[in-house]
Amino acid sequence: MYPFIHIGHLSIGTFGILLWFAAVGACWVLYRNFRRFGLDADAISIVAVVAICGIIGSKLWHVLETPVELWHHPVDLLFNRAGFAWYGGLLVGIAALLWQGRVYKIGALRMLDLAAPSAAIGYGLGRLGCLISGDGDYGKPTHLPWGIAFPHGLVPTTGPFGTCAEWGWPSSCRVQPTPIYELIVALFIAWILWRRSAPGTRRPLGQITGEYLILSGIARFLVEFIRINPRILWGMSNAQLASLGSIVAGIVLIGWARHRAARITAKTQSQAPESQIQPT
Repeated sequence: MYPFIHIGHLSIGTFGILLWFAAVGACWVLYRNFRRFGLDADAISIVAVVAICGIIGSKLWHVLETPVELWHHPVDLLFNRAGFAWYGGLLVGIAALLWQGRVYKIGALRMLDLAAPSAAIGYGLGRLGCLISGDGDYGKPTHLPWGIAFPHGLVPTTGPFGTCAEWGWPSSCRVQPTPIYELIVALFIAWILWRRSAPGTRRPLGQITGEYLILSGIARFLVEFIRINPRILWGMSNAQLASLGSIVAGIVLIGWARHRAARITAKTQSQAPESQIQPT
């Protein structure tokens, strides 16, 4: 693995490069979504704002998970190149999208629905940064033939103090390449959302966002069973607890979206002239 690319005295983090690549992929998908709906909005500016806000949110979520360590080493935690939590970025990114939906007069909920496939693509491609840098987002030791070793990662697996040794495995063991699993699932989720949000499908506003929260939450909850994150409550990791919150939020959002759409339809029909009401 290659956490950094060294050019003379300059070191460039590969995670940052892949994060940029993820933003480009998400931007392209959002642009294509705007085009198929005939919307005039700047996908590049929208993704740039969301990406910056997401990075800040994911960093804050990560450091707040360890308040004691943050208290003793605030500068090291806040400004090191490792340590980002997806759900922190998701929450702040959603807030940024809601605001931009109003700015571009698209509508807050509609902007979220339009951005859902882009979010899935961005997340999946971003996981390649975790893979290349070896930042510890990999899984448990495994005998599977596609297992990968990260001897030079930011969080190495091999060596006397590596992850393999911590789990009581031989110091040269391989681990589950969970970022690759997450990339594959994220691409599948993006494909599902893209097809379900096609023009003419007439989904209630907010439903696609709810489906994204449910699908991404299920995917993250399941992959955590083979990751190395510590368990903090009822045998679940912090990410699994957040995933359950995402699933519940998605279910509530879909229920609310359908109820809202039904209420608007009923109100429209009640206000229509009798000549426009079709006989039953």
